[in-house]
Amino acid sequence: MKYLIVGLGNPGLKYENTRHNVGFKVLDAFAKELGAEFSTEKLADVATVKFKGRTLILAKPNTFMNLSGKAVNYWMQTEKIKIENLLVITDDIALPFGKLRMKGKGSDGGHNGLKDIQAVLGTSQYARLRFGVGSEFNPGKQSNYVLGDWSKEESLSLPERTSTSIEFIKGFSSIGLQLTMTNWNGK
Repeated sequence: MKYLIVGLGNPGLKYENTRHNVGFKVLDAFAKELGAEFSTEKLADVATVKFKGRTLILAKPNTFMNLSGKAVNYWMQTEKIKIENLLVITDDIALPFGKLRMKGKGSDGGHNGLKDIQAVLGTSQYARLRFGVGSEFNPGKQSNYVLGDWSKEESLSLPERTSTSIEFIKGFSSIGLQLTMTNWNGK
């Protein structure tokens, strides 16, 4: 069975340590844990890993956040991935820093990456892991905040939160969405 795990972010060193790139950070840690390396392919940096007999295609779109749907759609078609086997990892300002929440569907919540994925796929019925980045910004400064680097305190907590995010991915691909949400949401 095949799964497509997409971490959202922006390509390039300029964005590497920003809140908006937490999806990339989670996939980098997961690939490292399983001894896989990313290679630049069409529309994304991609790594393939095996976990509990399943094939997971890890994709970090290099289309920039606002055009993430193009990369997601391409890799779903290329790898023949069913919508129920798609998981998108994204930053979320509606959740406090470090809070993780998996959902099987939902709105884009004003997130441009999710908005584009929904527009291209024509549905919001796909799993997403929302990684809380908090909302410590003044009105109108949301863009600066998500494109800003992690604070020192956040950086210290990132490895543990990233490890927990990896458990969500493992659960999604082995025991399924519902059990993963039951076991891990709120952790």
